[in-house]
Amino acid sequence: MSSPADLPALDPARTALRAHVLQHSVRRGDFTLKSGAKSTWFLDTKHTACRPDGVLLMADVALDLIPAEATAIGGLTVGADPVAYGLAAVGATRGRQLRSFTVRKEAKDHGVTGRIAGPLLPGDLVVITEDTVTRGTSIMEAVEVVRACGATPILITVIVDRGGTCAAMADAAGVAFRPMLTAPDLGFPFGS
Repeated sequence: MSSPADLPALDPARTALRAHVLQHSVRRGDFTLKSGAKSTWFLDTKHTACRPDGVLLMADVALDLIPAEATAIGGLTVGADPVAYGLAAVGATRGRQLRSFTVRKEAKDHGVTGRIAGPLLPGDLVVITEDTVTRGTSIMEAVEVVRACGATPILITVIVDRGGTCAAMADAAGVAFRPMLTAPDLGFPFGS
């Protein structure tokens, strides 16, 4: 990892979020990632997304990225849940009304069935989120489920884009991609 002086310059909100992520969410060592790849660093951004100070820092960045016309925020459980719920709650205190929802990993077959939990409505303009994206497959799954519900994904945002491949997938799906931070912002190359 680079020293703080070697990190790219960011605006003040992103700089504060980066400091929190580096302090609470990055682990150094020898790790095997979900993909099977080996890495000398591990990123668990739930340690940022689930701390009250982290939620506020995340909101300082994300609420500036989210288009004013967005009406809902969510994504695939469990990675999206703290991000979506935290941003919706803080957003409400700042005059933004975003309903939060969860995309279940599989359809529920009792009670209110289907893959969506929460108030996602047909016609909603949706922000798809997650804590960290490496490859982008979970994000794209959430995009498809939201579209199947009659809503329109207009933005994908994540706390950290670790892999650098989601932007192309989002572009191919016709959805804007604006991560709060990237692996290079943290001093690591994409995909490392």
